[in-house]
Amino acid sequence: MPPLPQEYERASKVDQFVTRFLLRETVSQLQALQSSLEGASDTLEAQAHSLRSDDERVLVQNRPGGSRRAGRKALRSVSRSPTWSPGSSDTGRSSEAEMQWRLQINRLQELIDQLECKAPRLEPLHEEEFTKGPNSHILVAQRQVQVAEAALQDFHHALCCYVDFTGAQSHCLHVSAQKMLDNASFTLYEFWQDEASWRRHQQSACSKAFQRILIDHLRAPDTLTTVFFPASWWIMNNNRA
Repeated sequence: MPPLPQEYERASKVDQFVTRFLLRETVSQLQALQSSLEGASDTLEAQAHSLRSDDERVLVQNRPGGSRRAGRKALRSVSRSPTWSPGSSDTGRSSEAEMQWRLQINRLQELIDQLECKAPRLEPLHEEEFTKGPNSHILVAQRQVQVAEAALQDFHHALCCYVDFTGAQSHCLHVSAQKMLDNASFTLYEFWQDEASWRRHQQSACSKAFQRILIDHLRAPDTLTTVFFPASWWIMNNNRA
């Protein structure tokens, strides 16, 4: 299988735009996970402080202030020290429990460091900080549906008709549908010139008929998500040689 950069270069301009959109969603989820891990690390650090001896606590409090990562590295160095034990104040704690405590702290530190070092930064080279005007943004609508197995054939026919009709609209920049691996879940993407055009399309006879199909043939309510992108991104992407 060729590496991802080669696939991206050979993809169409629209597919490249969608790929960047999905990567941004992935990065947001990774950053949320990183925040959760950092919170857990801070909690472990506070618990470790409460278990240290008076001399060790004074040493930590006198440490120069630094970044959160520096604090975690200091905690790791202390936890790996053969003279430190989180159960030093409780002589009844077994050495096995102490070892498990140190292993958990070290594993958490490694996971956080990996996220901080490897998380991609997908910021555009030239991003507009302020955009004005009615056509400054495009709207991307994502609809996720789960179809009942008995209605797959009817739904597939209705979906094809809807995609053909939507793609023919003058203000629709792109529309595509993807079938998931279970063959009963679909994701529909619509790129519109502006929000007003998308809302007018929602009131069309074809769109209302498709919405009725969704009500009759889905296993669960559909999920609709909309997001805005600067229109300059789309223009730059489609003008690129």
